[in-house]
Amino acid sequence: MTNFEILKSIPLLSNIKDEDLMALTKLVKEESFNAGSNIITEGDYGSVMYILTDGVVDIIKTTIYKDQFVCATLDSKSHAMFGEMALLDNDKRSATVRAKTDCKALSINSESFNKFLDEYPKAGIILLKFMNINLIRNIRTENDNLRLVYQALIEEIESN
Repeated sequence: MTNFEILKSIPLLSNIKDEDLMALTKLVKEESFNAGSNIITEGDYGSVMYILTDGVVDIIKTTIYKDQFVCATLDSKSHAMFGEMALLDNDKRSATVRAKTDCKALSINSESFNKFLDEYPKAGIILLKFMNINLIRNIRTENDNLRLVYQALIEEIESN
């Protein structure tokens, strides 16, 4: 599949006009990652977003005790996207993304992303909507995780 076809296959991006999507295709870069390698490392500064096109990744968070735990597993079948927060704010990465299998991804840096938004504002709105839906999905997952942790804490306190 070409990068254009990959992007076009993502339901929310399929609404972008072909010529605008082709312009976006020219700004993305194909990247490959070996199983076990970090694509993103928690705490590092970053300005690149990835769309997973092949493979499976784990999203890993580090506790205050330096223990790591997998808080999510994403695969290319779900058009997984990660790194979008740093793309928007160029701040520290909030989690590690580790390739669970050999992976391929399309990446775009903040400079190219901002150029696309400036030159193709209608398409940019669709792309931002796609990113926001992903962020909302992540927030809901984290809210569920917090609810579980809170319940476990309450049960632990009540049992003592």
